[in-house]
Amino acid sequence: MTEIYAIYGASGCGRSLMPVAREQLERDNIQAEIYFIDDSLTEKITINGHVALNYEAFKELKADKKFALIAIANSQIREKIAIKLEQDAIERWTVQADNVVLMDEVEISPGAALSPFVTITSNIKIGKCFHANLYSYVEHDCVIGDYVTFAPGVKCNGNIHIEDHAYIGTGAVIKQGTPDKPLVIGKGAVVGMGAVVTKSVPPGVTVVGNPARILEKNKFLKF
Repeated sequence: MTEIYAIYGASGCGRSLMPVAREQLERDNIQAEIYFIDDSLTEKITINGHVALNYEAFKELKADKKFALIAIANSQIREKIAIKLEQDAIERWTVQADNVVLMDEVEISPGAALSPFVTITSNIKIGKCFHANLYSYVEHDCVIGDYVTFAPGVKCNGNIHIEDHAYIGTGAVIKQGTPDKPLVIGKGAVVGMGAVVTKSVPPGVTVVGNPARILEKNKFLKF
């Protein structure tokens, strides 16, 4: 059975994840080509030693099975691509660095990108196409939805629920919740770089600062 693999996205995120993807195949003892997919391309080129081509050209490649990791930071685009891959019978590929730490009872849905030095501790459930960048961690008893993105250095402490499409910025700290009252980051919320989140964040808002407050029209609002 022939298999081929791809990183969907050849910008900075994709190029950073390609070495991690190579490690993944080596760890699984799989010898297969890994391509970059970039929809802006009209012809094949080479990026960092790998063939890069557009999605239509990738679909035309002959293989029994195809896998793709979606390396796109925008979660809405990530979801659209995931739907397209499913329709075309291309499987979502989960990739994790060699030094990622996974502890007990961790459930991660397909399509995750776990960069070097990520730690995911115990009793954690994570949805589709999760991105965890360098040095991020998820502590015990967290539930994370679909298409959630952690920028580098995110500190997600225990008993936190993060809903679909939330974005957590570089160096943000989320205070631990409790078993009877988890701290919730609402659907589509954005937690700004370096923010310190001490209470639940409503859906669709942006919070910044220490302690984190809602940013709206260049004004801070209490929540």
